[in-house]
Amino acid sequence: MELVFAIALFAFSSGITPGPNNIMLMTSGVNFGIRLSLPHLAGICIGFPCMVLAIGLGLSAVFQTYPLLHLVIKYVGIAYLLYLAWLIANSSSRMEGKQTAKPLSFLQAAAFQWVNPKGWIMAVGAIATYTVMDKPLTPQVITIASVFLSVALPCALVWLGFGVALKRLLKHQRQQKAFNITMALLLVASIIPMIAPQ
Repeated sequence: MELVFAIALFAFSSGITPGPNNIMLMTSGVNFGIRLSLPHLAGICIGFPCMVLAIGLGLSAVFQTYPLLHLVIKYVGIAYLLYLAWLIANSSSRMEGKQTAKPLSFLQAAAFQWVNPKGWIMAVGAIATYTVMDKPLTPQVITIASVFLSVALPCALVWLGFGVALKRLLKHQRQQKAFNITMALLLVASIIPMIAPQ
C-alpha cells in the first residue's frame, strides 16, 4: 500500500504540473469548452497509462537495443509539438465567427503520448523507480499504469477547468488570440530541455 501511495504521489506531481498535455488541454478548454474537449481529455487519460504499460513490458529494451529508434521518436515528437504550437498560435476563435482549428480527437490525443517528451520522462522514470527486478515485472507495471490511470483524470480536469475559467475572462477576440500565442510559446518552451545539449 505504501508503494501505491508513492506511485500516486509521483503520478500526481508529474500530472498536475505544466507540460505539453496540460498546456494543450487548457488551450482546448479556452477555445472549445468542456464538451468538445472531452475526447482530448480521454485520449490523454487512457493513452498515457497504455504507454506506461508498453514501456514497462518491453519497449524500453527495444530502445536499448536500437537507440536510433528512440532518437527518431524524440525528433518526430519535437517536430509534432512545433506543428501543434503553430496551429494553436494561428487558430481562430469562435469570437471571430469562424473557427479554423478543431480540438484533438481521442485517437490524436492518445497517439500524442508517444511523441510527448514529458510523457516519456514520466513513464520511464516511473518504471525505473517503482519496479524491483527480483519480483515479477508484469504485476508491478500493471500497478503503475493503473495508478496513473486513476490520477490522470483529476489532473487533466483541473487543466481543462482552468481553460474554461479563462474563457470567461478572455472576452475579446484580441485577448483570446494573445492567449493562444502565449500557449503556443509555452508549448515550444516545454521542448527546449529536449533539444538542449546534455
